Order: sequence, then C-alpha cells, then structure tokens
Amino acid sequence: MLGNFSYYNPTKLYFGDESLNFLKDELKGYGPVVLLNYGSGSVKRNGIYDQVVAILREAGKTFVENPGVMTNPTLEKLNEGVKIARENNVDLILALGGGSVCDYSKAVAASVYYEGDYWDKFWLKQEQPDADQKLLPVACILTMAGTGSEMNAGTVITDAEHTFKVGHVFDSRLMPKFSILNPKFTMTVPENQMKAGIYDIMNHIMEQYFSDFDDNTSDYLAEGLMRSVIHSSRIAVKNPQDYEARSNIMWTATWALNTLIGLGKKEDWMVHMIGHSVGAWTHAPHGYALASVSMAYYRRAMKNGLPKFARFAHNVWDIPTEGKTERELAEAGLETLKNWMQEIGLPLTISELGATADMIPGITETTVVYPAGYLDLTKEDITEILKESI
Repeated sequence: MLGNFSYYNPTKLYFGDESLNFLKDELKGYGPVVLLNYGSGSVKRNGIYDQVVAILREAGKTFVENPGVMTNPTLEKLNEGVKIARENNVDLILALGGGSVCDYSKAVAASVYYEGDYWDKFWLKQEQPDADQKLLPVACILTMAGTGSEMNAGTVITDAEHTFKVGHVFDSRLMPKFSILNPKFTMTVPENQMKAGIYDIMNHIMEQYFSDFDDNTSDYLAEGLMRSVIHSSRIAVKNPQDYEARSNIMWTATWALNTLIGLGKKEDWMVHMIGHSVGAWTHAPHGYALASVSMAYYRRAMKNGLPKFARFAHNVWDIPTEGKTERELAEAGLETLKNWMQEIGLPLTISELGATADMIPGITETTVVYPAGYLDLTKEDITEILKESI
C-alpha cells in the first residue's frame, strides 16, 4: 500500500435478530429527550415502531416524533427537523429506517446548534462544523441495507426547489454513536428497495476499488465483499425471506462504506455524483439511479484502468484469463457485471427511471464534479455519459 492514512471509527454495532434488546441499555447514556425520525409509516405497519417505542418508554425517555423522512431527504424537511430539535431541546436523535433516515438524522444533528446558514456551510461550501460547535448524538436502527450510513458520517440532502442533490461527509463526530442491525427488519422493505440497496452496496465498493494501481490490501477486501454481495443477492432475489442471504447483504453494506476499504485509495465517486443528479431529476431510488449510469461510466473508465478492470473480471467474476488480452478480459468483466444487473432486475438506462433527452442539460449542470480514479470528467463528458445511458 502506497497511501498514507489514519483510521478511526467510533460507531458501536449490535448485529443479529436479537440486537434490538441492547437499545434500552444504550439509552441510559443519553439525556431524557429523544427525537425519533422515521419515514412514511412502514415501520408502524410492520410493528418495528411499536417495539422501539415500548423500549423508549421502558427507559423513561420523552420522545418527539418526526415522521415523513423521504427517500431523498429535502432541504425543506431538514429545516423542519432542525426546528423540532431546537424547540424540544433534544438530547439524542434516533433514526428508525433506511439510509435516508440515517443520513437525514446526521444532517439535523450537525445543523441544530449552528447559528448561520447550515445549508451553505455544510453542503454548498462542504465545510465541517467548527471545533467548538455542539453536535447532537445520533443512533440508528436500520431497516434497509445499502447506504452504510449506520457506520459512517455521510449525508445526502436535496434542494428540491433547484433540483440539486448533494452529499457531504462530516468528520467522525457525526458518526452514529451506536447502530442496531437486525437483518429481519430488512425483510419488511419492498423488493425494489432491496434491489436498489444491493446495487448501492456494489457501487460503493466499486467506487473505491476502481482507482490506483498499487498492490493494496483494500482491494483484496473489496473483492471479497463484492463476491459476497453477488452471491447473496442471487439468493435474496429468489427468496427475500432467506435470513442468511439478507444478513450477509446487511453486513456487507456496513463494511462497504464505513471507510475501511477506502484506506490508501484515491477513490472515485463520479457514478454517485451523476447518480445524485439523475435522482434529483427523476426521484428514483438511489441505487437505481447509480445502476442507470454505471455501464456508460465504467466503459470510459476502463480505457485508463485496464489492469484493474481485468483483475475485477478474474478475481470477482471468475472469468478465465487464458486466451484473452487484457482488454478482452476487462470487457468480459463489464459484460458479466451488466448481466448480473439484469439478472437481479436493475435498470440499465436513465429512461427506465423517467428521464428524457431534454433533461440531460439540467442533469449535467447539477452534477457535482470531483477528481476521479481513472477519469477527470468535464461537463461535456457527463453529457455524453448521459446520452449513452438514455
């Protein structure tokens, strides 16, 4: 490994079908008022909400509810959550739901005690909270596997008025203090959300994998995680109630984006940046937006990263190297990736998500451009990728 890095992850995890039993003891370490964030109400229909509320009451907590956190949390919803937290003098934010609820809860936690324009500071300017700023603690009870938000400091917020979706990775102070991961809870989400989460996991790994050429331990870890999610996804799509497959998917999601496999890497998050913009314009699930632009992007990246793409084909997909040039092997790997995406029912084009050709200029304009692993994209490149993905 050629990179220099430090590593710290303060999040405590409870994993398994009995993990919720640890919530009451964890609550003892926090003040009396809890802000309970959750989504559209599915946690009430499937009974998870009742279990959590019972534990909050047993622990003697006063809890304030903030329902309606959407798949792509908006700035308007962020403002609403900040207002609730301020008015109720909240001591802990408890996120009950998928990655969007966890992301949103960290955004609220960062913003409550900032007196200025938090949207401008944290998301537009990409700054961190000041060292002396108070930050609310966050904990997560996860109901959907995909984002890894349960063990990282990432957030994604959408300015719906300007059709602009942007992420921000806070420092370790905003990582959840603890997260509860019960694979059975993920069995309650609709099939399309499960599939979107599966590809979100896969793409998180690929964004970190497809960069640099050194012999990096992180790449070996990434290959194992990709093989795991591919194997388990095929089982889960056929039988969504398979506990072993769903538990492996959930655990892989956590390790895909808890900063471990990015150590010593340049990383490449441009599929996410383009996908964020596609999601802002189409309101598609995040994993679907990523899938819809991935093939066009990686075909371009492959030209500059042939050795890694060839390694991907052999080490992840078991494609034999004999009789193939490096390029042929790399191309076979991408074709196999595409076949797997089709096999589990993922969209391969933005038109499947409702995007039209006349949206492409707007999607391009609202795409944030970062330095990438094998490509440094221009806005013109992004337009071409979107045209290939239509």
